[in-house]
Amino acid sequence: MLVPKISPSQTLGPALRRALGLLPTVLYTDAGEANVDGEPAAWAQVSASDDVQALLNSGLAVAVIGADDDLARVGGFDRARLALRYASASEDVSDPSAITRAATVGINHAGAVILDLTAQQIAAATDSAGVEAQGLSPLAALVRAAERQVIGANGPVRVLVELSGSAEGWTLGLLSRVGSTGASAVVDAGVLGVGDDCTGRLELGAALVAACGLSSDRTDGLVTTVVVDEQRTCLGVAYSNGASLAAALASGDGVYWSRKRGLWHKGLTSDATQALVGVSVDCDADALCFRVRQQSPGFCHRQTSSCFGPAAGLTRLAQTVADRRVNAPEGSYTRRLFDDAALLRAKIVEEAGELADATDPGDVAFEAADLLYFAMVKCAAHGVSLADIERSLDRKHLKVVRRPGDAKPGAIPAPVAPVAAAIPEVSRTSIQNAGIRTALPGEKIALRVYSADDLSESERDALLQRPLVDSQEIMRRVRPIVDAVRARGDAAVLELTAKFDRAQMDSVVVRAPFNVPELPDAVRAAIDQAYANVRCFHAAQLPADSAVETMPGVTCRRFSRAIERVGLYVPGGTAVLPSSALMLGVPAQVAGCREIVLATPPRPDGSIVPEVLYVAHKVGATAIVKAG
Repeated sequence: MLVPKISPSQTLGPALRRALGLLPTVLYTDAGEANVDGEPAAWAQVSASDDVQALLNSGLAVAVIGADDDLARVGGFDRARLALRYASASEDVSDPSAITRAATVGINHAGAVILDLTAQQIAAATDSAGVEAQGLSPLAALVRAAERQVIGANGPVRVLVELSGSAEGWTLGLLSRVGSTGASAVVDAGVLGVGDDCTGRLELGAALVAACGLSSDRTDGLVTTVVVDEQRTCLGVAYSNGASLAAALASGDGVYWSRKRGLWHKGLTSDATQALVGVSVDCDADALCFRVRQQSPGFCHRQTSSCFGPAAGLTRLAQTVADRRVNAPEGSYTRRLFDDAALLRAKIVEEAGELADATDPGDVAFEAADLLYFAMVKCAAHGVSLADIERSLDRKHLKVVRRPGDAKPGAIPAPVAPVAAAIPEVSRTSIQNAGIRTALPGEKIALRVYSADDLSESERDALLQRPLVDSQEIMRRVRPIVDAVRARGDAAVLELTAKFDRAQMDSVVVRAPFNVPELPDAVRAAIDQAYANVRCFHAAQLPADSAVETMPGVTCRRFSRAIERVGLYVPGGTAVLPSSALMLGVPAQVAGCREIVLATPPRPDGSIVPEVLYVAHKVGATAIVKAG
């Protein structure tokens, strides 16, 4: 994808600035200048003095941080909201340091990596001639590895390439090389142009096509263009090419390429014009999506909003309410609500109460529908559209600091304090019940010795008998612990840890990046060697994607995807077991698990064993739970 970069010192014309706002992402070099009030998603480079939490909370989609910056200040944030920037150690064409660091660290800790490369380094990084075993260029191999790191609904980790040095170094050919790998290109907005303002610049539409690797399998080269409204409801399908895309971006309107008439400016003769809201490319780079604000009577030539029938659900409700505000028939109840603000308020309060009291699923749906109707009338009365509501929801989704969410005084009865679950007393083991006790501090521990000659047959049989595991007895002891944690959460874990591990702590979770204490050189070297050995073994087992054409036109594919979140238990206590952390953590890292959480007992001072902490850092763990 093409990601324009905007700097405070740039003076951009209104047509270009509007066109850049149609793309999915814009990168700002100054976080203070980022437009976070709408679309597109705003990324921004942050400095050491910037309050990253405040920026993300204000609506900044992604904070871009130098890979060598202090990452501790962003350790508690969702990794999907962070991008790490890597630059090569030198301008040597063959210097792989940026890609290597991004592959080994960046894609495991952030939602995106940005590579600062020279034009010559980009050319070398996109050259697949004999570089990788699978014929992948270094950049394509990095993108492939990043695609295995899926961050929930945010999709895979993104790889972006920015041209270091002169901003004028981008060419359509260089953009195509980057786009062919699946990476996105970060292009200085000053070298882009739209309409008549393209002299000496890259035309935005052509740059977008090149950077996305947009292609068509049609003989006429036209690209399928899905047209959707602001709620992303499909209105119809059209076609685009380079000329129509350039015209659409320059005008900010829905402009397509008609197979019969050529350049087609939608609505010029019917008044059913479209204001272009967004332009995006599908994941296979063979289709466009135009998001538009459609004017009446609609997209279809049959005077309907969509070529696929009338709208439904909330979209249809919003359309109906908006129409009633202007063209309400005689006796319309909606019209009455518009004219009587007190009645509308009373109905909203009434329906909210009925929804709150409903319990049957059918009743809940019925009452929710009623409340939505009155809420939409309220919104329409104040000029608020469904798209405005959705934008507000999207902004709330970006919040990283939440309000407590408590109800206002008097809204609900005073809560009844929950009865705290008692911390269970765990009974002695069968060995202790048999008379063997725990040694006192400083007491000598003696091994019991029996002589077969001195034992009767029944005594010998009793000693040689294998212990029987009573699962019901185990569950009887474990269940109170589980119940206490389920009822009281971290508070119970802290009390149980104090009881069993004798560690007094304020928190049970430590989040990456970890503050790893110094280890002896020999210990660190041994762990590094073990890590390399285990990683080499498991990396060799990664299954390659395969495709088989079982018959003409039918292709079956087999591919593997990592488990998104894994929890790994590393025993502790009397033994230090970084080996367990390696054996569990490295396979999860190699597989591409997005979130790796270790659980390990703390030491009496509440700290984590340094060797285990170091392994957690190496395997890219996102958090450590200090509990046994």
